[in-house]
Amino acid sequence: MFGDRSRGLELSSRPHFALVGVLRIPEIQTSPWISLTRRVVFAVSLLFLAALVVYLGRHGYHDNSGDELSFLDAFYYATVSLSTTGYGDIAPVTAEARLANIIIITPLRILFLIVLVGTTLGVLTERSRQAFKIQRWRHSVRNHTVVVGYGTKGRTAIDAMLGDGVHPADIVVVDTDVIVLEAAANAGLVTVHGSATQSDVQRLAGVQNAAAVVVATNRDDTAVLVTLTARELNKAAKIVVAIREAENTHLVRQSGADSVVVSSETAGRLLGIATTTPTVVEVMEDLLTPEHGFAVAEREVEPSEIGGSPRHLSDIVLGVVREGVLVRVGEPEVDAIEPGDKLLYIRRVGK
Repeated sequence: MFGDRSRGLELSSRPHFALVGVLRIPEIQTSPWISLTRRVVFAVSLLFLAALVVYLGRHGYHDNSGDELSFLDAFYYATVSLSTTGYGDIAPVTAEARLANIIIITPLRILFLIVLVGTTLGVLTERSRQAFKIQRWRHSVRNHTVVVGYGTKGRTAIDAMLGDGVHPADIVVVDTDVIVLEAAANAGLVTVHGSATQSDVQRLAGVQNAAAVVVATNRDDTAVLVTLTARELNKAAKIVVAIREAENTHLVRQSGADSVVVSSETAGRLLGIATTTPTVVEVMEDLLTPEHGFAVAEREVEPSEIGGSPRHLSDIVLGVVREGVLVRVGEPEVDAIEPGDKLLYIRRVGK
């Protein structure tokens, strides 16, 4: 156990190219034909640039006949130079032959080079691009959300965040399963391969600069250790933890969790309610699904609302958040809204 931890501590000190495969930054997927077209356009642009350079300095060149170079001659020279053809005892001398060499022979030669070395260059280029993106991401990532565990709970939590308007680039997934990380990367999320119980893996995910951490592991003891590590790295982040057993709630809170969700008991309550009042479960599911229907949201109070009762507003207010503490509507201390309060209310999606 301690040996694995010591190896994990080396992650943050590794060079960026050594993190390729551990930290993965999603890319915008494009058609291979678009990528190929871009490469061809770039190659032709280089060819024209070389020809222009030769043509501008044409007085320093001459052909076998001693005539001054035309732009076609300059283009031909650039073509045989960039394609590494060189000069032999057989060379086209007429304009038609040189034009055919440019239009037909050179593209075939380029295609041959692509087939020969394209795969190797592609792999090297991809690793270099990933290393550069990792370096840029690590220097710029701030106020993001780290989700530990991409199982059912983790995926559902991310779906809820995306439904509330969070950008996929602001979410980092940490997991030990390569397969689920591949699915997360395909969804446009940044992924880190490793155990979040190790502080160095959390540093690699940017927990020290994160705005929130969602712990959705499969074991409660793992959740406690991950929470302890996250709170040690970031004293101000909002840490939300899902656990299976209610008896572990106090342990997770003592570890630094701001909110604790007991998944098994919550599911059990909904199952019990569904046996007698299934419509209540439908409403709860509606409130927990941000994509449609109703949703529970939080907002700042408006100046015109200060001094009034939250029960008399047009919105259905469930509670008032005052100095970070939730007070439910109906309590005497929230009969009047004060400056700085936040309202927890039900809103229509799209409102």
